[in-house]
Amino acid sequence: MIKLFDAHCHLQDPKVLNKAPKLIKTALENGILHFAVNAVSEKDWHLVKEMSDNYPSVIPSFGLHPWYITDRSSNWLTSLRELCHANPSAAVGEIGLDKGSHGKTIDFADQVETFRLQLQLARELKRPASVHCVRAYGDLLEIMKSIGPFPEGVILHSYLGSAEMVPEFAKLGAYFSFSGFLMALKETKAKKMVKAVPSDRILLETDAPDAVPKLNNSESIFLVEEEDAASDGHPKDMLNHPANILFVLSYVASLLDLSKEEIADVSYRNAVRLFSYQGSKLQEG
Repeated sequence: MIKLFDAHCHLQDPKVLNKAPKLIKTALENGILHFAVNAVSEKDWHLVKEMSDNYPSVIPSFGLHPWYITDRSSNWLTSLRELCHANPSAAVGEIGLDKGSHGKTIDFADQVETFRLQLQLARELKRPASVHCVRAYGDLLEIMKSIGPFPEGVILHSYLGSAEMVPEFAKLGAYFSFSGFLMALKETKAKKMVKAVPSDRILLETDAPDAVPKLNNSESIFLVEEEDAASDGHPKDMLNHPANILFVLSYVASLLDLSKEEIADVSYRNAVRLFSYQGSKLQEG
């Protein structure tokens, strides 16, 4: 069986938290051996920590997502630093910049300040950082240039930026993680962009419970059971399952004209290398 590594997901999300054990079990049965679970606010840091403590397959990431920075406490950065020190296997994330429809409602200068502090923390701690970026790749590149390079790596999660920017980001230490959102791009654009990424910088992710892959045969997609989604009114086909990384794998392989086995091997080795820092749960090799 192929081995896969979900480089970015949110199994602590309230929409799926109660079924996380089942989701992890099903994913493991399908070859997904590790999950980088990203917190988004101070309110869920403890949930990600508990999940990491309970599951050897879970790599924790702690950070403030740009959508939730207005809820941060006055001592959030000190708390984040202490949490990362206390959890040497933790990465920094999800952090980032957002100029999308939701991001526009949050002061961008405040986003930049919060992001810079967290990116600097990741560099200081020699941990990788998982970065959310929506319509702000130019801003992101400028900030990364001013702080970097990042030998420990920066994960550009659900990367949908241009092919032209790939070399500049890669030069700074970026990895490019592809999710089901890639399928929403025009195929010619997606192919050009994916082909621009060096093979040693390709990652795969689900962003579960978001980013359900858009396939013609939707019946074959792994879905969170309807009862799991009833609490907040989401129909089951809107909630992504970490096992759907198999479809992301197939799509990326088709864009690169390579076998699924080749892409699985490359992306898995890249993720293990990225997350094999001092104190990590993983050992490269």
